[in-house]
Parts: sequence; structure tokens; C-alpha cells
Amino acid sequence: MPRTRSLPPHGRSLSPPEYLAAQPRVSGLIKVSATLVSAAVIIAGLYFGQDLLIPFAIAILISFALNPAVAWLGRLGMPRVGSVLIVLALMLGLMGGLLFVLATQVRALSAELPTYQTTIREKIADLRSSMTSPGMLDGALQTVDIVQREVEAAEAQAEAREDIQRVEMVPAPQSPFDMAMTWLGRSADPLATAGIILIFIFLALLDRSDLRDRFLRMLGGNLHRSTDAIEEAGARISRYLLMQLLVNVTYGVPMALGLWVIGVPGALLWGVVATVLRFVPYVGPVISALFPLTLAFAVDPGWNMVLWTAALIVGLELVSNNVVEPLLYGSSTGLSVMSLIAAAMFWTALWGPVGLILSTPLTVCLLVLGRNLPQLQFLEILLGATPVLDLPTRIYQRLIADDVDEAVEIAEAEIEEGSVTDFYNDVGIPVLRLASEDYLHSATAEHRLRFANGMDDMLEELQEHYAPRELAPDKPAVICIGGKWEIDAMASVMLAHALSLEGVSAATRPLKARSSEPAALPELDGAKVICLSFFSASPVMSARVLCRRLHRRWPGVRIVLAFWNAPADILTDEMLEQLGADEVVTSMEEAVLRLQRMVSPGDARVIQRPERPENEQERVKALHQSGLLEDRYREQLDAIAKRAADVFDVGLAIVTVVAEDEERIIAQSGPLPRSLVDESNRPRMLPRDDAICSYVVADGQTLSIADLERDPRFADNPAIEASGLRFYTGAPLRVGKDLVLGAICILDTKPRALDADEIELLETMAADVMELVGAPTQKEPARGKDADSDGATATVGQKVPD
Repeated sequence: MPRTRSLPPHGRSLSPPEYLAAQPRVSGLIKVSATLVSAAVIIAGLYFGQDLLIPFAIAILISFALNPAVAWLGRLGMPRVGSVLIVLALMLGLMGGLLFVLATQVRALSAELPTYQTTIREKIADLRSSMTSPGMLDGALQTVDIVQREVEAAEAQAEAREDIQRVEMVPAPQSPFDMAMTWLGRSADPLATAGIILIFIFLALLDRSDLRDRFLRMLGGNLHRSTDAIEEAGARISRYLLMQLLVNVTYGVPMALGLWVIGVPGALLWGVVATVLRFVPYVGPVISALFPLTLAFAVDPGWNMVLWTAALIVGLELVSNNVVEPLLYGSSTGLSVMSLIAAAMFWTALWGPVGLILSTPLTVCLLVLGRNLPQLQFLEILLGATPVLDLPTRIYQRLIADDVDEAVEIAEAEIEEGSVTDFYNDVGIPVLRLASEDYLHSATAEHRLRFANGMDDMLEELQEHYAPRELAPDKPAVICIGGKWEIDAMASVMLAHALSLEGVSAATRPLKARSSEPAALPELDGAKVICLSFFSASPVMSARVLCRRLHRRWPGVRIVLAFWNAPADILTDEMLEQLGADEVVTSMEEAVLRLQRMVSPGDARVIQRPERPENEQERVKALHQSGLLEDRYREQLDAIAKRAADVFDVGLAIVTVVAEDEERIIAQSGPLPRSLVDESNRPRMLPRDDAICSYVVADGQTLSIADLERDPRFADNPAIEASGLRFYTGAPLRVGKDLVLGAICILDTKPRALDADEIELLETMAADVMELVGAPTQKEPARGKDADSDGATATVGQKVPD
């Protein structure tokens, strides 16, 4: 018999296309069901296995805190077993001493408590009398009292009618032996748990390498990612515990001193209790505050001690929460506030109070797994504090949600961190790229209208808020025209605004009608350059037609094509000649730099030339004192350059310094291009104004250029052009904080971009260079924006972000 398919609700059999279309939905439901079942099994295992898992989790957590001390003793030459035993003995001794001090304080306090009974009775009597005095709520209280008495009388009458005889069970008195056995039974479980935890801690510290290897094997997959996950989890948890300890101590010590000054008995005891209980999130600080407040209430016949104690606790909480914790914690956990609260509720529901204490470290482990394992990436989205939407996507989403005000607010906040040109380059153009990609796929007519109206309003707001110093001239030097779509026109508005802010007179002109008609061309008003914007992935045909008509009507005009979204294979000189254009640009920053040079070549070279630092004389003096200009470090520096080339998989790595008027290459990983060596095959000294390293020295930040051919500052440099190099990234060689002597640079003949982690690694190698020569270093946090790394277009280099 032929195989039959299941019928749809109306009895009609599914056609083959419908049947095939239904299969992904069925498989998606199966995956979701399997995920939910797996989650339920895991949660059930955590709940029913808590007797074993809780001691293990506590032991691992404590081992993270103790491992740095064990490792330090190991570096001193002590065997691993001895190091572990010494650290555990010190931990137990510290805990025992602390318990002894606390017991002494508790004993002294308990001996004094009977003397406070009179004060407590008097205060309670005063409170009772004040509560029973006439007041505005007396009528309501009397009504409640009458109702309560009537209910009690009715219950008494019912009991009398039923003649119920009450029986009270009096337990037999226990012998001392029975009482001892009862207390022993109650303490057996905590003692056994403590013993298991101690054994786990010992084994975790002793066999840490074996335990790590087993975790790596269990995680499987990519060994690099698994290693990063374990290292990141350990570093984050250790840092969190250390910061938590510092925060608690900075709270407990002032608490004890303040209570001692106020006169609250047992001040040391309450300071220690506050330090320990603050390890319990949310609940611990409240509980620790109740003890000194209650004692202050009992000791002082008046209310001054209670008020001063409350003021002390509130003041310490404000300082700790708003000053100490942000200063010490920073981004130590990487968890969002919402995820911290949700995690506390989840782990408390599973494991009770212990789960509340362990909630943050356990959630950090989940976050790290989600960050390093692709199959668990949803955990990073749910738990992480890092925004899940990048800036262009956030602005694009607010525009299609018809929330222009928030989009403008986000844009202005970003511009305050950099400049309008940087915003258009790193955010504005990507927003338009997102809109162009969604135009024919998922965007509805309403979404397109919202985006168009919102983008017009946002650009108008930015133009008004960040207006150029000089008014727009009647005859601008550059005319920006949108080539085809409305999105092209928006890009031309951005470019004209950016040019105006950079000192180039520019304006936008719309096409009046269809581009096939001569009347469609706008009036140029004597402009020197026309820039045509295209967001299409295949702009060749439209660009060729429009360039031909522009040349026919204005033969002497120069044309620049802005291909914001075009593939790299059309960015060639041959294609440029076929299109009839003078230049092609692919990013906002490249367009601004290129048009500056086309309009005013002399002024542009002066403007774009790297400035000399204010501390130039001090910098040059530090360079000569560092010994980098001598050959004594050449072999070690060559080794560092060779390692940099191998680590980053590039063709060449060099170490350069900038002297008074030239750049010198003092180390290299291999042979230099012919354009960078002299007749004796030694590295050439490039003029300072022509050297890329001069920009690193001038700005003091890491400079990354994804494609040198796309950067007008270097594309016209004969030495760089002849070298065939396309990619450059240089990290500053820093003395102290403000003096930059040069850079360690990686170069390649193919365009590429580095991510933030790779940039940080190169900066670490730059610090290694300075440590080699014995110079004091201080790593300066980078500012600015990444070079665009989406691969669709080449980009001009940017300063890297934090």
C-alpha cells in the first residue's frame, strides 16, 4: 500500500510542498520539547541531589578562594601537599580563633542581658501607653476590639454547648543521657556536611590539574573555548570573592568602630556578624542590622543610641552600595541586575539559604559557559550585563518602533563620546545598511514609513544640535546626491553634514525626477566635486548611467562614488575607469578624508598630518634614555616581533620608535619590503609626517587600519604603496601614562580587522617590550571605535574601543 500522510484539519491531504514546509516546524517543536524536558531533568537532579551537590559546590567555591595562596606557596618551592595542608590549617585556625572571640563576646553579652530587663520593660510600657492614648484611629480600633470580643464570646458559647473536654498531652521528662543523644543527633548532620566539605576542598586543591582536565574532557568540543571557559570562570569567581571580602570588611570594621563609639555592647561581635552575614545577598545585611538595633533599644533608657545606631547603619549602607561596591566590583561578575535577582530566587527555591549564598558564583559559571560554548549561548543573552543589541541595531529598532526621541537620545549620547563623523561612520551608515537589507525581506510598508520619517527627524535634530560654525555657502564645493533609493539620499545628508563640520563646504541636492531624464539632474551651483551615494549591492549599472549623464552636462566636474554596501571586487581601478568616476569610497571617514584632499589638497595634508604631543621634549628625552635607539636589545626585540607575527598570523611584525624627525624600525620579524630598506639593506628612516607610527604617538592610542588602500592618509604614500601592505595595527610603547615612544606593529598584505581581545593582546606585548628595557609602563585604556569588520566593505582605520 502507498504511504499516506496525515490529513489537515479540513480533511484535505497535504501537497508535497506543504508537507515539506511543515517539516521544519515539526523539527522545531521537537527541539523545543527536548530542551524543556532536559531542563526539567536537570532542575530535578539539582533539587533531589542537593545533599551531595551543596557540599561539592561550597568546596569548589572555597577552593577558588584558597587556590591563589596555594599557588603562591608552590612558587616558593613548597610541595603541593604541604602547600594545601598549610593553607587549610591557616583557614581552620583563623575560623577557630574567630569563633573563640565571638564566643567570648557572646558570653560577656549574655551575662549583661539581665541588667537590661528594666529598660526593656519601661520602653515597652511607654510604647503601650502611647499606643493606647487618644488618637485619630481610636474609633476604628474600638470597632475592631468590639468585633473581636463578640467573636470570642460566640466561640465560648459554642464550646459550652458542645461540652468539649480538652486533653493536654504532657511529655515525660528526658534524662540527661537522652538529651545528650538528641543534641548529638541534631549536630551530626552539620558536622558530617562540614567534614565532607573539608575533604572536597582538600581534594580540589590537591588535584586541581586533574579536576581541570576532567572538566575540559566533559565540556569537549573546541579545546580553546573550553580552556577559556574554565579560566574565565575561575578568574571571575576569585575576583568576585575577593571583592566581596573587601566590601564586607570595609563595612564591618567601620560598623564595629561606630558601635564602640556609640556605646553599644559587643561592638566587635556585631562588626564580625555584619561582615559574615553580608555574604548572604539581600537578606544578610537586614539580619545583621537587627542585632545592634535591638541591643541599643535595650541598653539606652532614651532613644539616642537607637537613632545613632540606625544612622550609622544607613550611612554605611549608602557608602557601601554607592561608592565601595561600584569601585571594587566594577564588572567582576558580568551579570545583569535582573539576572542576579532571578538567580537568587531560583537557587534559594532549590537549595534554601545555602542556594542564596551560592547564587552569584553558580550563575557566573553559567554565564561563562554561555559565552564560550555556542550551544549554550542563550545563557549569555539571559544572564549577561553586556547589551545584546549593538548600537546600530538599537537605533534601527527604535526608529521602526516609532520612538524617534529615544533614537535621538542614544545618538547624542554616542556623539558625546566621540564626534559626529565617528557616529555617522560607525553607527549611521550601519543603520542604513540594516534598513537596506530588511527593505525587501522582512520590513512591511508601515515599518518602511516609520523608518523613513524617523530617520529624517533624527538627522534634522542632529543637524540643528551640531551645526557647523559657518553657515552653508551659496556655492558649496561638494554636492552630495543620493543615487537611487531614499536610503541613498539619507547617506548623502550624513556625508554633507560631516563634511560641513570638518570645514568642507557641502550641500545635498535631490534628483528631481527619474534619472533617465536630463531634467532629473540637479543644479551644481559651481561645485567642484559630486559625491553619489549607493547602498545597493549591485550599483554598477545605476552608477555608470548617472556618471555618464553628469559628465555629459558638466564635463569638468569630478565624481566620487560612495559604495556603502558594495562587494570588494568592484572597488578596483579598472571598474572605476569603466564607471567614469574619479574616486570610490566605502566609509564615512574615508569619504571625508578623501573629499578634503580633493577640494583643498594643501590644507587637507596639513589638517590630516599627525600633531606633535604637548610633552614632545620630555618624550624624546625618555626615548634616548630608554636605550631603544641602541642595538643592545635588538635580538630580544626581534624575538618579540617574530612571536607577534606568529601569534597574529601576519606576514610582518615590527617595532618602531619616533625620534625628533623620523621613524626608525628597531626590530622586525622577517625581511622588510624593498620600499622600507635602503641601499645597504638596512631599515629606512621614514620622515615623521609620512609614518603611520606618528599617528599612534600623536594620539597615544592603538591604531588599527583594516585596509591601507582605503585610507587617504596613507594610500598616496609612495613607500607604503610600493610595499604592498594593506593591513596595519600598532599598539603604543608607553612610558608611564603620557609618554609614547613608538609602537609594536603587525602588518599584512591582505585587509583584515582585529577584535577587542586581539587588540588587548597586542597592547600586552607592547608592555612586554617596555618591561624588557626596564621602563615603567601603565596601560592606557583605549578609546574610540573599532574598524568595521563585517567583511562587506573595506574601512579606514579607527581607534579601538575600551
